[in-house]
Amino acid sequence: MNVLVTGICGFVGSALTRALREAEPGLHIFGVDNFIRPGSELNRPELAKLGVKVIHGDLRNATDMEALPKADWVIDAAANPSVLAGVDGKTSSRQLLEHNLWGTVNVLEYCKTHRAGLILLSTSRVYSIKPLAQLEVEVRDKAFHPKIHACPPNLSTHGVAENFSTAPPLSLYGSSKLASEVLALEYGEVFQYPVWINRCGVLAGAGQFGKPDQGIFSFWINAHLRKKPLKYIGFEGAGYQVRDCLHPRDVATMILHQMKTGDGAGKQRIQNLSGGAANSMSLAQLTDWCDSRFGRHPVHGDITPRPFDIPWIVLDSSLAHRQWNWKPTITVKDVLNEIAEHAEKNPNWLEISGS
Repeated sequence: MNVLVTGICGFVGSALTRALREAEPGLHIFGVDNFIRPGSELNRPELAKLGVKVIHGDLRNATDMEALPKADWVIDAAANPSVLAGVDGKTSSRQLLEHNLWGTVNVLEYCKTHRAGLILLSTSRVYSIKPLAQLEVEVRDKAFHPKIHACPPNLSTHGVAENFSTAPPLSLYGSSKLASEVLALEYGEVFQYPVWINRCGVLAGAGQFGKPDQGIFSFWINAHLRKKPLKYIGFEGAGYQVRDCLHPRDVATMILHQMKTGDGAGKQRIQNLSGGAANSMSLAQLTDWCDSRFGRHPVHGDITPRPFDIPWIVLDSSLAHRQWNWKPTITVKDVLNEIAEHAEKNPNWLEISGS
């Protein structure tokens, strides 16, 4: 089986590739990357050691996609993953859409040409901002928790379900990913190739390119270890906002199921993949973990709200468990230890990854 991974030298693309090669040595994996992200070029020689061919190309250019060899499946792991993209002054809204939407169109056309199945990695940020931002929460053990009696429809203490509202506003990033989902399902239906959409929680692990607006677990651990300035933004500057944590190796397990199932008749095409409530953590709790490992480091509070921020988001992966008997196997503590060990071995990681 030939598998094309887009964004193969990014953190998620490279981690998935390594996990897939380990689980299924017979897979022929190749990939494409534009190396726009600082640090991504470091993954190229490591993938070459595994016999994985990496092609320099840009999904935004249709001709780059047309030149790629034929694949049986495409794993689309290429995107600008920042919820602030297009509004932060670092990238334009047009650039964001070129990366996350026009690039998807070129991937879909490639799949149409080669009759390749598509596995699209999406995000928790396709869910509506307003009900999540207005979620009634209480503080327990330095972390926000939703008040059970006040939860909006399709949200529980287990997390946000797939049928939670996706009505705008979402953020430009979230809208670009939701639009990509819709187009992917339409292409799959019209041109008759299988499409699976995995809405992932916060992906994290060793070698992630940590920045404050993406890769928060990696950024926080690396910055804390180096005694760099850290601050809690918004929510009274207390750091109680909560996210779940998911390792790409657990995503790879699902991807193998999906590729082997093929068209998957009778299964829902969109599903959440998440570390779940058991593997969620607030920034304040993450700081306590770092303090215990590296020694105390003060974190300052900034009450200024940030666009699109929400107090709590955990995805409910019950559907994935029912459909595939899938559940995460790597705990948040295992992920944190993996990141910390990488940070200790790579003292210049923040500079390398552009933070």
